[in-house]
Amino acid sequence: MKLTFRIQYRTVWGEYLCVILNEEVIELSTKDGNEWQGTAECRLPEGDSLVTYRYGVFRDGVCIRKELGAISHSFCIGNAQQSHLILCDCWRDLPAESYRYSSAFNGIYVPQQPNKLSDGVGSCITFRALCPGLSVKKQALGLIGSCDALGNWEYCRPLRMMEVQPNVWHLTLDAASLRYTFEYKFVAINVETGAVEEWECGSNRIFHIQPLLRGETYLPMETEVFFNLPQRKIAGSAIPVFSLRSEGSFGVGDFGDLKHFITWAAETGQQAVQILPINDTTMTGTWTDSYPYSSISIYAFHPMFVDLRQLPVLNDWKLAKQMEEERIRLNALPQVDYEEVNRLKQAYLKAVFQQEKELILSSEGLRSFFHDNEEWLMPYAAFCYLRDRFGTPDFHQWGEYSVYDEEKVQALCASDSEAYPEIAFHYFVQYELHIQLLDACNYGRSRGVIVKGDIPIGISRTSVEAWVEPYYFNMNGQAGAPPDAFSTKGQNWGMPTYNWNVMEKDNYQWWRRRFCKMAEYFTAYRIDHILGFFRIWEIPVHSVHGLLGQFVPSLPMSKEEIQSFGLRFQPEFMTKPFINDYILNTMFGERSEEVRQTFVQHVHHDIYEMRPEFDTQRKVEAYFAGKTDEADLNLKEGLYSLISDVLFVVDRDNPEMYHPRIAVQNDFVYRQLTGQEQEAFNRLYNHYYYQRHNDFWYREAMKKLPVLTQSTSMLVCGEDLGMVPDCVPWVMDQLQILSLEIQRMPKNPEHEFGHVSEYPFRSVCTIGTHDMSTFRGWWEEDRSVTESFYYRELGHWGDLPEHAPGWLCEEVVRRHLYSPSMLCILTWQDWTAMDESLRNPDIEIERINVPANPKHYWRWRMHITLEELMKQDAFNEKIRSMIAESGR
Repeated sequence: MKLTFRIQYRTVWGEYLCVILNEEVIELSTKDGNEWQGTAECRLPEGDSLVTYRYGVFRDGVCIRKELGAISHSFCIGNAQQSHLILCDCWRDLPAESYRYSSAFNGIYVPQQPNKLSDGVGSCITFRALCPGLSVKKQALGLIGSCDALGNWEYCRPLRMMEVQPNVWHLTLDAASLRYTFEYKFVAINVETGAVEEWECGSNRIFHIQPLLRGETYLPMETEVFFNLPQRKIAGSAIPVFSLRSEGSFGVGDFGDLKHFITWAAETGQQAVQILPINDTTMTGTWTDSYPYSSISIYAFHPMFVDLRQLPVLNDWKLAKQMEEERIRLNALPQVDYEEVNRLKQAYLKAVFQQEKELILSSEGLRSFFHDNEEWLMPYAAFCYLRDRFGTPDFHQWGEYSVYDEEKVQALCASDSEAYPEIAFHYFVQYELHIQLLDACNYGRSRGVIVKGDIPIGISRTSVEAWVEPYYFNMNGQAGAPPDAFSTKGQNWGMPTYNWNVMEKDNYQWWRRRFCKMAEYFTAYRIDHILGFFRIWEIPVHSVHGLLGQFVPSLPMSKEEIQSFGLRFQPEFMTKPFINDYILNTMFGERSEEVRQTFVQHVHHDIYEMRPEFDTQRKVEAYFAGKTDEADLNLKEGLYSLISDVLFVVDRDNPEMYHPRIAVQNDFVYRQLTGQEQEAFNRLYNHYYYQRHNDFWYREAMKKLPVLTQSTSMLVCGEDLGMVPDCVPWVMDQLQILSLEIQRMPKNPEHEFGHVSEYPFRSVCTIGTHDMSTFRGWWEEDRSVTESFYYRELGHWGDLPEHAPGWLCEEVVRRHLYSPSMLCILTWQDWTAMDESLRNPDIEIERINVPANPKHYWRWRMHITLEELMKQDAFNEKIRSMIAESGR
């Protein structure tokens, strides 16, 4: 078929425009650098397939910019006579208000075939438009105009367009049936009656066209159609799945409980439920696996989330009775007993599998699931089998399986393999998790509730992905976060960092697959630590704390550049721990002599250095392994601080390049500098951390995030907390990613607290996250901060309440509901804080995570059941009315 493309786009010298259609690149030409056109003969798929394409800017054969947005330009193959398509376009980045195009704000899409004219029609016109949100209101897009073929403006005679892909509408007309020049408008029509219900705003559109030859189809420029729609603002709840509690759950929340929680949310006027990561984290079988941000698979879900109530009943009545007794015991506990819950649920699942094995393995549902997910499911099942067989998730200890070999894994998973029964068990568990989560999320869609997932930034270094695709990761580094108010030593997550150079070569296929899997279930997601897509804080493997890290990628400094700031650079003094008698005496007091004798050695005068056997934090950690005495723990932390007392960190790739150590102004080595040297260092430090990398990190993020965020139609939210460079808001605004706004973590350094009324519309506002104390907990942490918040921010007077009363919690909730933010998602604990008779009397137990503690036990559960929650009529009505009054 012959295709002619026309587009206006201003380029600079050396750039040219191309059309990217499937694998073909069609070069366009121009006479003025503004109006581009090109014609090509293209082989197109047979049948009624939709053909999509994008425009790109090229230089020297390389695409340097491509249209953004999940929605490509598109056309449909016409009737037998249509041999030449003339496509007029405009360059399209993200649609205005692109959130409206997300699956979060649209119903379930039902594919429609474009209307196709009979073969007797010689020339056609195809109108194309983008219009979101109509399916929710049971409407379709229509066309109406000034000639008889377009209904003569009669509201009952519009032409209905077809939704050929989500929010993309097409209509093909016989060009001979139209009277030129005509006027027209797009309208929203009732899908049942076909009558016009809404007219697009603005003046009538006017259609001018030259006569078409036989066989030509003209496609005018695609247009975005807007009706008089108010901004969508919704409220919701955040809660980990494991924290849910129902009368029938097995000591931990499950996907059946999630569906029940969605019911509560919908009936109280909420339209969003946000959860934490739900991937399988089973490594040791102990409570340390409760950390949900270190999974063994980016695809597999945690077996503990299976709702056992949805499985066949156990035929062994003795075992069934025993399991029921254990279920009641575990479900009555105030917190999750992670180890017992998983041990017993695993036993129950194995009993059901053994009982129903033949039926399960022959079911069409499992076969179809395996076919669609084989690429990740087979390695995952093999990983689980080998983890259990060797008693460790560290695949380096698996002998012949230590290096992933696809043929060996396929042999292990073959149906005639000895291992197959155990392998197939993992298929069964993942299938059950899939259908249960899909059911809960589809139920959410049917009730108008967004179910928002969470994508962790990292993976475990003992995971399926690290085993199968190690080339995507840097195993010699540890991902983490630089110091902040919540973790003064920084955070060390222990996860490998990403090899972005390798990922870029296949256009970030690893990430795109991951996002597409999430989109099967969720309509929105949170990117955990979105700063990691700009740069990650990488900590050397020999460190425990995060202070000796460096940003990757980054622009390190040479000796000459450091000295250009007025600081005389002395590598021996500035890149190694500075230790003298004063420091030892100050830090270790009565144990300073023990430190001199055991951990450090004298160099000259009163200067010391770490002994080789203790010159890294990991070596110190190994020395103190198993020692739990508080004095020993304090000594260990002191030695960690001693090792990180350096002014510069040597670059990981080039030993002749350096990074100023983060937050070093609090340490002894900084105090050894003269006033003039400190001033020079601070200039260098501020330049490095707050100015130097903005353009560099902007370009790094724009390589990755457009590809990833536009690989699905889910609504994208970014967790942009911490040490945020100036370029982060640039990217998030350009890609229309929702930011995270928290009042006690203001983004404006001039504000003590965030101003809720000034939050941007494209944001998620919340009182606190899973990494923070609840509002009631925060109220009691620092009375001086609470006092400032109460009097200055809230404007109250009188005595400061010792504990946060219900009325005060309600006021804070109301302020957030009335904020400009698109999403107001509050933790369940902060919702219930409004009701003094309902909320948990134990404030401390409600905290989910303590980031400063890498060994924190994630085990919080609701203190009442979902059944009891549904009966709280007064409380539920209060939430319903507060949301309605706020316009959400």
